[in-house]
Amino acid sequence: MYKYACLNPIADVGLNLFSEDYEKTDDIKGADCCLVRSAAMHDMELGDQVLAVARAGAGVNNIPLDKCAEEGIVVFNTPGANANGVKELVFAGMLYAARDLVGGIEWVSENASDENIAKTAEKQKKNYAGTEIQGKKLGVIGLGAIGVLVANAAIHMGMEVYGYDPYISVNAAWSLNRQVKHVTDVNEIYRECDFITIHVPLLDSTRGMINETAIGQMKENAIILNFARDLLVDEEAVVAALEKGAIRKYVSDFPNPATAGKKGCIVTPHLGASTEESEDNCAIMAVRELRDYLENGNIVHSVNYPDNSMGGCNTAGRIGILHKNVKGLIGAFTTLLGNEGINVSDMSDKAKGDYAYAIIDVDSPVSGEVAEKIRGIDGVVRVRIVK
Repeated sequence: MYKYACLNPIADVGLNLFSEDYEKTDDIKGADCCLVRSAAMHDMELGDQVLAVARAGAGVNNIPLDKCAEEGIVVFNTPGANANGVKELVFAGMLYAARDLVGGIEWVSENASDENIAKTAEKQKKNYAGTEIQGKKLGVIGLGAIGVLVANAAIHMGMEVYGYDPYISVNAAWSLNRQVKHVTDVNEIYRECDFITIHVPLLDSTRGMINETAIGQMKENAIILNFARDLLVDEEAVVAALEKGAIRKYVSDFPNPATAGKKGCIVTPHLGASTEESEDNCAIMAVRELRDYLENGNIVHSVNYPDNSMGGCNTAGRIGILHKNVKGLIGAFTTLLGNEGINVSDMSDKAKGDYAYAIIDVDSPVSGEVAEKIRGIDGVVRVRIVK
């Protein structure tokens, strides 16, 4: 019997995928795994029993990844599960900014008592007419699940699309419309594009990447869209540029004092991945990831350990070993198992940064005593007898 905890409300369509071998608990220290959305976990004590954390969403800045890795807790996220919801909001933001729909709607509300509002509107509408997006240049910074969807949809909307991602994955490259112009220098996007949308994770290397220098290269009619993380943009520099008329609009999904109510800023209350469909998709993927790890020892979509999957186990036993990425450990594992009279029928070891993960299928069951001996090898973080 496995126990799981939910640190935030998780869609039932996902939780219903847990079998009768799973039981929900409110005590995270007594859980084998937990699901989370936005709850802050950095100061949370998880306890020794927790094996995995699944973030029902893409961003994981609320989870202490390094601490979890050190304690042998695998952290998953759900890349792409909410991508369509964010993509649709990006285009809503683009249209709101280009056509000044917000200004027009506010004018109608303010003049609701005017009995001749229809006639008055004909005189006022030129103030909110704006421009079309067809034929304009869109720069997409980051070609992950969301960025690719935005880029491809923009092509179909008649836009000229520039894409920048020095780390684009093979799958993303295959999915990207061939009409997207792949640029190798992000400054080309800053200089050339009418709309600039950012879709990269928040890292030390990306924090504040759209800064005063970047903004200084942009066109006066440029519109910046940020549906990724507010800290990717130096928002004080953006507000200053808007006040000077150096850029046209800033659209963000992250309300804060720097931008809320400021001239030229259109800010929504973090709605990107809040659709019912996105929450359902994230919950489903998160539960499937946890079950695959707990039941089969497979890691898919981890952010602090390498992905490593060997499917279902068809042998007498399987063990999973989370360990440091140092030389000689694989030989140490197989030697110890051989000395215990246990034959290795198949194995896979993958590394990611400072950590690695080995899955070993064996022809006879592995006892708790043998697992403890493996755990005693220097560099081993955690050992699980999966089967």
